[in-house]
Amino acid sequence: MERMQQPYDTIIEAFATRKVPYDIAACYVWLAGTILSIYLPVVNETFLRVVFGIPVILFIPGYALIAALFPAAKDLGGIERVALSFGLSIAVVPLIGLALNYTPWGIRLDPIVTSLAVFTICMCLAAQYRRACVPAAERFTVPFGAIQKALTREFFPKETTRLDRILSIVLLIAILAAVATTVYVVVVPKEGEKFTEFFILGSDRKAADYPSEIMAGQNSSMYIGIGNHEYKNITYTVEIYLESMRFDEKTNTSVLGAMDRIDRFTVPVPDNQTVVLPYSFTAKKTTYNRIEFLLFNATVPGDRVQGMDRINQSYRDLHLWITVTPPLR
Repeated sequence: MERMQQPYDTIIEAFATRKVPYDIAACYVWLAGTILSIYLPVVNETFLRVVFGIPVILFIPGYALIAALFPAAKDLGGIERVALSFGLSIAVVPLIGLALNYTPWGIRLDPIVTSLAVFTICMCLAAQYRRACVPAAERFTVPFGAIQKALTREFFPKETTRLDRILSIVLLIAILAAVATTVYVVVVPKEGEKFTEFFILGSDRKAADYPSEIMAGQNSSMYIGIGNHEYKNITYTVEIYLESMRFDEKTNTSVLGAMDRIDRFTVPVPDNQTVVLPYSFTAKKTTYNRIEFLLFNATVPGDRVQGMDRINQSYRDLHLWITVTPPLR
């Protein structure tokens, strides 16, 4: 009868609310804060999302696993536990992502958050149970009280002058400021160069096989791509023109003749995203020899601006030389 009661007593001791170890409870609380910072409106747009998320990726899963594997204090020292927690987290998180890659859910935010949360909670529950199986005197515990007393003795010893106390406070503020600055630099990195990619691809979505010889009245297909690296969401405007260019031998330059707009549309592109759109066009006149692609960001000039002035005022411009042949009869 005693053997039947022992596992039950262990479970009660492991999962009673007042018996949850402080370090395991901290893992639960931090994981809950991470989930809230990701999905709670307004909060998920702040730096708190990164502050809570980084430890859940780099430390907490490994710490929970180490806590489950080594419940006794003599199994591992504090420094070894911290080092292995980082190492195992760096190993476990990519493995979870690799496993998700072969599931219908794929590597997306919701499956990743759910998988990490389930893994961490399972390891924490296992750690609670395994610690309950170890005698109380031999269980691993984080000495939060001893750490607090040591810090108090270090910064505010009892036998000290008023000047020493002031210097200790200044030192403590400096340390906190240094930590806060480091976190800020990691969470809010300096913006790099701002630019927009604007490119065209052939019918096979490659930088080759562009339509060059076109029959009048026949559709020609290609792709237009826009990559936004401006550190903000932008709605771009794309204009396409068919042009007649001639070469002036006197000035040794190309002179723009006709410039007829055949299309105009807007493309919303989120920050750090690339949009590739299929596009087809038709040239009705054999006098056209170039197709021009103009990209505008927030500012689009009025229709009074035409010709080379409009090309020069565009944010990006691309063109293809074409030959338009008469239709078959």
